[in-house]
Amino acid sequence: MKTYTILLFILLLFLGCTQHPKPLVKELPNTYLTPAAFDELPQIERIDFDAVLEGFIYDCKSAKTQKLYGELCSKAEGVIDAKAFIFNNFQAYLVHEKDGRSEGLLTGYYEPEIHASLHKDDVYKYPLYTPPNDLITVDLAPLYPELKHYRLRGRLEGNRLVPYYSREQIKRSDINSSVICYCRSQIDRFFLEVQGSGKVVLDDNSSFYVGYANQNGHKYSSIGKYLIKTGAIEAKNISLASIRAYLEAHPKRVDEVLNQNRAMVFFSKRSQGATGALGLQLRPKSSVAVDRKYIPLGSMLYLSSYYDNNKKIDKFVYAQDVGGAIKGAVRADYFLGSGEEALRLAGSLKAPLRLWILLPKEKK
Repeated sequence: MKTYTILLFILLLFLGCTQHPKPLVKELPNTYLTPAAFDELPQIERIDFDAVLEGFIYDCKSAKTQKLYGELCSKAEGVIDAKAFIFNNFQAYLVHEKDGRSEGLLTGYYEPEIHASLHKDDVYKYPLYTPPNDLITVDLAPLYPELKHYRLRGRLEGNRLVPYYSREQIKRSDINSSVICYCRSQIDRFFLEVQGSGKVVLDDNSSFYVGYANQNGHKYSSIGKYLIKTGAIEAKNISLASIRAYLEAHPKRVDEVLNQNRAMVFFSKRSQGATGALGLQLRPKSSVAVDRKYIPLGSMLYLSSYYDNNKKIDKFVYAQDVGGAIKGAVRADYFLGSGEEALRLAGSLKAPLRLWILLPKEKK
């Protein structure tokens, strides 16, 4: 009887371990994973593996990708059988939150176009700032390695580091910063901050690109949640498009609503279009933004979700960007390109997500 009891205990222990994901990879201490066979990935049989390999080779232009995948980056060059390369060299893992949930959220973002002038006047009056000269950014990693993904931002008052000015305070202050240009719409400027990069079209029809350079250190707060809470928009109708429409229809509430997000982004000029946190130009419907506390930048992922009026989407993507609103392991923001169609798709995308990460197979 005692033998059966021991066997039952071992069986229950084994089953318990299979039901609760755990960190499996030492480089990802916060990421909960369970191994998955490739045939478990939805619609894997429809995948164009030549395109997957092309995306991986492009991803490998980044030093972080090279560090994550090592010799696979150089090995990918000259591969003839792309599917065999992926299947033979990578292991898929289903990503979970710490509580075991494997379903998260997919949203979308795009490269906006904003109208501006190099000179302030009654039409163009909302400044797009570079990082202020008195903004101090502290990297905590040398003292606290466990906080390597965090940055402390503030300004000095005497010899004390205090929080930097909030969005509302910046609007009322003459901050120590250069102005890239003056925007025609503060709503457009706000959505440029949310997207992180975009194209500036000047009043003489010349143009240039801008991208995220820093932010004021305040925590991102969703104005969409605020509009829901105040009854302005029903939760089922919230989207980029509905938020914009509400603000344009209620100009007297614009400052109040935008100031709910105390965080503010500062920009720099760029020589190319939307560039992610890896330094690579983002590729429409291929690049995603992730929370790098859980998903390493440069990693190859497989996502399963819906977009554009519930069309199924199952595909390989690449973690090439981050975002202030992207929090959690099973969370991704899908880059949809630029233009009106990208705006429409990004504005309506909010769908359940399952996510797999592809990591190098362990050498036997």
